Amino acid sequence: MITTRALNAVLSLFVWQLILIAGVSRLDLARAATLGEWKLLQKNIGVSAMHMQLLNNDRVIIFDRTDFGRSNLSLPNGVCRNNPNDLALKVDCTAHSLEYNVNGNNFRPLMVQTDTWCSSGSVLADGRLINTGGFNDGAQKYRVFRPCANCDWQEFNGLNARRWYATNQILPDGRIIIIGGRRSFSYEFYPTSKSLINFPFLAQTNDAGEENNLYPFVHLNVDGNLFIFANNRAILFNYNKNSIVRTYPQIPGGDPRSNPSAGSSVLLPLKPAGTEAEVLICGGAPKGSYTQANKGVFVAALRTCGRIKITDSSARWAMENMPTPRVMGDMTLLPDGNVLIVNGASSGTAGWEVARNPVLSPVIYQPDNAVGTRFQVQNPSKSPRMYHSTAVLLRDGRVLVGGSNPHVGYKFSGVAFPTDLTLEAFSPAYLGTEFASIRPTIVLPKAQTSLNYGEILRVQYRVSGTLSPRKVIVTMVSPSFTTHSYSMNQRLLHLGGGNSLKTATNTYTTQVTTPKSSILAPSGYYILYVIHQGIPSVGTWVHIK
Repeated sequence: MITTRALNAVLSLFVWQLILIAGVSRLDLARAATLGEWKLLQKNIGVSAMHMQLLNNDRVIIFDRTDFGRSNLSLPNGVCRNNPNDLALKVDCTAHSLEYNVNGNNFRPLMVQTDTWCSSGSVLADGRLINTGGFNDGAQKYRVFRPCANCDWQEFNGLNARRWYATNQILPDGRIIIIGGRRSFSYEFYPTSKSLINFPFLAQTNDAGEENNLYPFVHLNVDGNLFIFANNRAILFNYNKNSIVRTYPQIPGGDPRSNPSAGSSVLLPLKPAGTEAEVLICGGAPKGSYTQANKGVFVAALRTCGRIKITDSSARWAMENMPTPRVMGDMTLLPDGNVLIVNGASSGTAGWEVARNPVLSPVIYQPDNAVGTRFQVQNPSKSPRMYHSTAVLLRDGRVLVGGSNPHVGYKFSGVAFPTDLTLEAFSPAYLGTEFASIRPTIVLPKAQTSLNYGEILRVQYRVSGTLSPRKVIVTMVSPSFTTHSYSMNQRLLHLGGGNSLKTATNTYTTQVTTPKSSILAPSGYYILYVIHQGIPSVGTWVHIK
């Protein structure tokens, strides 16, 4: 009689034989078996992470808003914010912004004076964070944060219109364009001037009573024009001439995707040639969801994603279905070129108290896979991340996730979804210890190296195990300003690879070419990664100009 153990051994051997016949590697199986890992970093940072931006000193600037009362983080040394314009508390001794030290896993409070609620942001070429607009007395302010040991926010007057729910995009000439906002159908530039340009497209995409054109999705195309998506429509826009270059087809189904419908959008990785560009837009809420939710009816969110090659002369949307419906999701480009979709809910819409059924499991979208095989559901978080949640890529390949305050103020009890002041990190499968032997370690370029456009770059790295030279690529990622389900200025460029030469024991060099112009990569700080067999190195900061 055959024993159970013997039977299992025979079956196991049979399965492995089938796997080998099918050509599936152990590495693929390990990846399939590992669906990411969650780790709590901070139980309470005192401020809800409504906005996040990673800077080139590995600090993440986090802030929410002021006009709601006290946060749970005190300002240091008895300092208080005195603001007679505050709608809730004229004298406030708590912080509404902080600097999170990624490497030290600690944080310090920062002073923000005027209301940053639903503002926008970008990082200048020199590494300074520019935050624009907000609500109340902050709507026409801009704020500057310089990455240094003891720096704090500086605030200035200067915006020409109220920028509440606006979008920023870094331009090839180093300026920032600031587009839209509630009832602000215009755009302007930073550095500021007296120039305010009317933008009828935003008025045309404004749904009465719902809007659905807030935080428009804006991506810098490879021809220097801007792809702008609001509500359910997209255009290619020449901001120098204030003219629409082309109008794209409406996204199939006609449902809105931008806030408060709160889908998300990403420019897919750009190839070395820099001649093609694709945009992916996922999730959101059907038209009318905001009105319905305010009546207590929570409509199922959209399951669809639309993908369009915006450089094609006959560009058309190709639709795909996510594993689950999702509204208020965040889309984050990973070093390997895949897209993490995280946070959000499966019914309702963006806004206070108007969403239900949190989606706890992230999804990884693999753009180079065949249609039907692109989505992979990941291990779930234990923390619902509803309205006002965020996610940003860190240099080590983890994704920092925080926020969720779907209430007017902080509420920690008596509600379905308490305000969340935690920070956690999601580690994709590529960070598994089983890949240690094939994970690259960058030797050169050194951190903060300056790069020129179109130069030959020799990237040196170490791999302790066996190298597969043709499975090495180099990527470059710009860190994003993330708020309200949209990551502004997010960009990933493939620089090449596949030509590694051994230069010493376990040490190799691959030669790539940096982006040829600031249209492809606006001047500033990027994270450079070496990817080997799909496993990324820890990135190194580089500066291109």
